Amino acid sequence: MKKLNRKDLVELLSEEAHLSKKEARNVIDITFGLMEKALLNGEEVNITNFGVFMPKLRQQRDGTHPKQHNRIVIKEKRSVTFKLSKNLKQKLN
Repeated sequence: MKKLNRKDLVELLSEEAHLSKKEARNVIDITFGLMEKALLNGEEVNITNFGVFMPKLRQQRDGTHPKQHNRIVIKEKRSVTFKLSKNLKQKLN
């Protein structure tokens, strides 16, 4: 499976939008920076026909240490979930 990284996105955007690579890199950096800022503020990022990034708070819970098999407390933490749009899900299947 081929991976698409930041460098590839910069090249594709520069070709597609007729921008220099520096301009394309700035557009990508600004876009992802704004998405990060919104998620850190607890806001959802909804990209039509692509999907929704949603911040999520995982509550503190009890767990078991995998090697020592004793009980531990797993602290609460924030993460991000992603839900595909119906349109993209249909195209994939």
